[in-house]
Amino acid sequence: MPPITEIAPQNNIQSQSPVEQKVPGTCPVCHLPVQSSYYFCPNCGAKLNMAPLSITSATQAWIYALSFILPWTVFIFIKWWPGIKYAKSHDPKTKQIGQIAWAILIISTLVTIWFAYVWTQNTIKSTINSINSDMSLP
Repeated sequence: MPPITEIAPQNNIQSQSPVEQKVPGTCPVCHLPVQSSYYFCPNCGAKLNMAPLSITSATQAWIYALSFILPWTVFIFIKWWPGIKYAKSHDPKTKQIGQIAWAILIISTLVTIWFAYVWTQNTIKSTINSINSDMSLP
């Protein structure tokens, strides 16, 4: 009896549409040659690569300030907060900026919760004291 051999499936490249075939150094939209370092196709403007995130001092200061203020705005602007995008980056410096922003956000949130708790307790105590002093009048 002859041995049973598996037949490997053949890739039928011709059945794929031109958009699905990605040739390195070629724009997937207009199929003109592009350099691998391009972020956009110079011919049609198609997005080729992700542009690196800014790591300037001004950008860092803005992200950190927004991370501190975000809990005070009750996370209304969380979808515009760049800390998520920075933390998910593959670049180590950019990822570090995102991690610092997350740390500031978490600490600021905890401080906000603590201030709200202390303020609420003080308000309750002063209200109770006010009521007790009004009730003890002759």
